[in-house]
Amino acid sequence: MVSPGVAQRQGTRNTPSLANVAYQPYLLREGGVPTLEMQVLVPIQEHNEFDFNIVLVAERLNQDADYITMSLDAYGRMPDPFVITRSIACFERSLLSGYSRYDQYMYYQKPEALTETEIRGMNLFFSHRTNCTQCHSGPNFTNYSFENNGLYEDYADPGRYRFTGKEEDRALFKVPGLRNIEVTMPYMHDGSIQTLEEVINHYNSGGHLHAHKSTFVKPLNLSDSERNDLIAFLSSLTDETFIVNPLFTR
Repeated sequence: MVSPGVAQRQGTRNTPSLANVAYQPYLLREGGVPTLEMQVLVPIQEHNEFDFNIVLVAERLNQDADYITMSLDAYGRMPDPFVITRSIACFERSLLSGYSRYDQYMYYQKPEALTETEIRGMNLFFSHRTNCTQCHSGPNFTNYSFENNGLYEDYADPGRYRFTGKEEDRALFKVPGLRNIEVTMPYMHDGSIQTLEEVINHYNSGGHLHAHKSTFVKPLNLSDSERNDLIAFLSSLTDETFIVNPLFTR
């Protein structure tokens, strides 16, 4: 499942979350764009997304008096590509999430924030048995590396190879963060998995064989209760204050 673009054209990749995108060292699934300002240009020109041009976008905005007023107030200039890319990137950097129940438990001295089930799942997540934190580490639960998780034997999407042209990068994708993962379905680079239960089952199975599959992805042999504990922990990463923040709604 991927998002539709102009004229209902289907996109080619699952749209990632923008929560804490300000901290990402590079953008897109293959990591080919270094800044948010540059990333703004990508969907505008992509055939399956906007299929448009930043110059023409600016021309349209200059026909709206409200946009002209806001642009002059904020940047002292008429709406142009500079204003468009900077203002959108500025907004995206405000999308900060860090008050999930996990955060409350770990950093705000609220031991009651997590249930026993969620704590068991947390301990399993951070254990050497699952190796989850080999990729999903740090404050945003990602090390921003590029990995293959054995989703397929043959990938329609070349992944990071699209950017580097290096065969060793074929079917590698940037490791996504896990914050608010409970509410950001579907999952995987192509949106092919719909539920967290299916995600856990995939990793529990060890995935499919692939020449570039991470050595950390292997059968886990988790019991039903352990899988449920992991799902409960992942759900505790939901930041309710973030997803209902009125500043981010229209």
